Amino acid sequence: MTSLKPILYFSLFKYPLTREEIIAFSNAKDASVIDRELETLVKDGIIYKIDQFYSCENDPAQIERRLDGNEGARNIAKKADRMSRLISKFPFVEGVGISGALSKGFFDKDGDIDFFIITSKQRLWIARTLLILYKKIFLLNSKKYFCVNYFISENSLEIEEKNLFTATELVTLIPMYGNGSFKRFYDTNTWAYTTFPNRNFGEGLDELKPIKKPSLTKLAEKVLGAKMGEQLDTFFLKLTYKKWKLKFSEMNPDQFNIAMKSTKSVSKHHPQGFQNKVITRLNKKYKTYENKYNITLNKEHA
Repeated sequence: MTSLKPILYFSLFKYPLTREEIIAFSNAKDASVIDRELETLVKDGIIYKIDQFYSCENDPAQIERRLDGNEGARNIAKKADRMSRLISKFPFVEGVGISGALSKGFFDKDGDIDFFIITSKQRLWIARTLLILYKKIFLLNSKKYFCVNYFISENSLEIEEKNLFTATELVTLIPMYGNGSFKRFYDTNTWAYTTFPNRNFGEGLDELKPIKKPSLTKLAEKVLGAKMGEQLDTFFLKLTYKKWKLKFSEMNPDQFNIAMKSTKSVSKHHPQGFQNKVITRLNKKYKTYENKYNITLNKEHA
């Protein structure tokens, strides 16, 4: 059931989908296949159609929630752009994108703006540390509009974890500012578009705004561009890693290495282990539907 899988995936977030979105998040080569499947699924009571939305639940409140969240995303768009521009001005930042719920067009009172940041090679941890210090000092540690939780270096752009969750995040990522780094990023991660062949490759690159560094940033990059900068970057990596190992000591090593990945080229701060939780919940949902409706849904892997 090609059309059922995206509906089940987004149901984890209580987010009903339109026909066009179901096609975009499926691997169907023929839209008529999706149409026939949706008609059958609705007829058999496996899913429900409310207005133009398809959902696992016959709950109009989820439709209202989605529409309110879509409106919230439109209202926060200018704020997200301003914060993206601000982040792009920091030393060694080469690209800024929006990820998370906002990248899928949803924002509510409990949401925050998640940023995906590409940095210069060997300077990821300097860039991250400066941004975290800014958040702590000037934003009183609030992440509401400044959640900088995923950094990747321009010399190591491939996403190592290749699964449904990371593919979804990658193809919905909204590039905001960059000078070529996002084009290389998409060229390196074409695997995600084999999962979702109906998505436009590198969608949003045409609207990517150039990064313009202020003089102070250029000076900082020049000063820290020498060997001292590399040493400082390594120091920040070791310091942060040690802190996280103590703070999240309850995590098993495999979970920690995914959720709190800390290398010279990647920094992730996902202490809730969201990726693993989503895949686990999705597989449980698959099993429930397989048993209840006698259908086959292949298990996803984290």
